[in-house]
Order: sequence, then structure tokens, then C-alpha cells
Amino acid sequence: MELILTRDNPAPEGGYAASIRAADGLSLRVARWHPPGISVGTVVICTGRAEFIEKYFETAAELLRRRLTVVVFDWRGQGLSARELDNSRKGHIDDFTLYERDLDALVLQVLEPFCPKPWFALGHSMGGAVLIAQARGGASPFERIVTTAPLVGIYGLRWPQGAKFLAESLDLVGLGGAFIPGGGETSILTKPFRDNPLTSDPGRYARNADVVAAASHLGLGDPTIGWVNAAFRLMEKFEDPEYPRRTLTPILVIAAGADRVVDTGATERFATRLKAGRLIVIPYARHEILMERDAIREQFWAAFDAFIPGTREELKALVTAQDVIEKAGVRS
Repeated sequence: MELILTRDNPAPEGGYAASIRAADGLSLRVARWHPPGISVGTVVICTGRAEFIEKYFETAAELLRRRLTVVVFDWRGQGLSARELDNSRKGHIDDFTLYERDLDALVLQVLEPFCPKPWFALGHSMGGAVLIAQARGGASPFERIVTTAPLVGIYGLRWPQGAKFLAESLDLVGLGGAFIPGGGETSILTKPFRDNPLTSDPGRYARNADVVAAASHLGLGDPTIGWVNAAFRLMEKFEDPEYPRRTLTPILVIAAGADRVVDTGATERFATRLKAGRLIVIPYARHEILMERDAIREQFWAAFDAFIPGTREELKALVTAQDVIEKAGVRS
């Protein structure tokens, strides 16, 4: 199983790339790295919708420097993992619980045989939502979870109930495999940097775009109606005030103050109700916090290092990290 390397996006040295199979037979691409010397634990990076392993080479290298073993994988339906539909450009799923099958396969075939405990997870957007749902069900294998801009609500929906009804209705009449209205096969990373909602860092945006240009089969277009309907069903659960209160895995939620993909307000409402959670909002950050400018990413790492692997002084450290972030006032 290959990794796509470009001049500006080299992979960390010493990695392993392989294919594993979920319980329903779908093939999933996985990459794994071990730090030199003794590892203090393992971090599994759970990517967002339409992302791929290569976007997280830089993050993997930074985790390795923290003496953490790193695992990154492509969810079913994206990257170089198997698709649910014949059209490889469609980001499709019938239900988000199917993503938990991918995590189950990862635990059995990668984490248990090869990766030292404790196990932690770092989930972005859709990946964060899946991790939260798994933790709420009491099935999380991770001791601690960090999420960046988790998919708790969608930004800018003027009539959310109408959008939910439309997605459900179109799905019920057999159109779940079609692109959302107005959607198509074009990857957002083929579009100009200007006004993109993902990052304010032109270098990192170009780096990721170059990967898609070098391997167009990595690119994913818009989601299907079925994917959106499945996302709405999960987000509706997140709206229940009791849902976060009954989620017992320690979770650090890092939200983006200038997010135009997910609803930061919904994320704040959810995260402040977490029984074992903590919320930090990074001002002026766009949706992909780990693809942002250095000054913003430094604020992420300050919060991450206060939470992983975890110490008795973590609450004090997290409060200090939040104070630093608020005083930094990084502007776009």
C-alpha cells in the first residue's frame, strides 16, 4: 500500500503503510510510525471528511518528536480506502456507525499487535464526531480524545430543520447515493486559495493541493445526500443536553473561532456540558486548525501537551493554555 510523497510534503522516516479489512470486507489504508527509543503511548489520527493520510505527515512528525507512536488511516470512502459507491469521487456513507467498524478493525489489526498503550485519539471534524459517538456508546478504546473543530453542527444553515427534512426525504426515495444538490466531483483542494474556508495559511493549503494534483484519485468531491442525512442524524443526538453529560471518556475539544464549515456555537454548547471534557476556542482559526498558520498551531500544541498523556496538573495547565490563547489574539 503506497503513500503519496511530494517535494514539500515528505513523510516522516521509518513509516509502515498497509491495508487492513473491516468486518464487512472493505479495505482500509493505514500508516504507522514509531518514535526512536521508548514510546510513551500511541496517538491515532482520525481525519475529517474528504481528507487523507498525507495531509497529516507534518502532524505525525510533531507527535513523533513527543515520543508518541502515530497511526493515521483513511476512513472507508476516502483517501486510498475502498469506496461505498462505484463513483470514487462521492463521499458516501449510509450511517456513521459504519465508521466505528473501521475503528474496530484498526484496534484488532494495528493497535493491539503493534502499538504501545496508553492509546489516545486526535480527531478532526467528522473524525472527532465519530470518536465522540463511540465514546458515548461506552466502546472507546482510547484513554483520552482530542478533537479539533468536531462536526457537532453545520455552519450557516438558515433553515436547519428544512435541510434535515429534505435530506431525509431524498434519501428515503432512493437518492441517497446522489451528490447533494449543487454538488459535484471537484475537490475543494483544486480551487484557488482565496476565500477558502479551511485555512489562512497559503503554504499549507498549496502543499495539500499539490498532493491532490500528484494523485488525483485522493481527491473527493462533495458529500452525497446519504452522507448528509447520516450526519444530521448524529448531530441531532449531539443536541440532547444529556448526551455529553453521559460521555465519560476525557475529551479536549478545540474549536476554531473563525470556522465556516462547522458551527462553533454548537460545539461550545456541546463541549461545556461534557462531564469529563474541556473546551478551548482558538480565535481567528479557520476550520482546519492543524493546517493553520504557525502562531495558531502553536496554541493548539500548547493545549494538546497539557492534555496528552495527562497529569494531575492537567486542569491548571489547560487553564494556563487558554489564558495564553486569549492573550495571543492572533489575527488573520
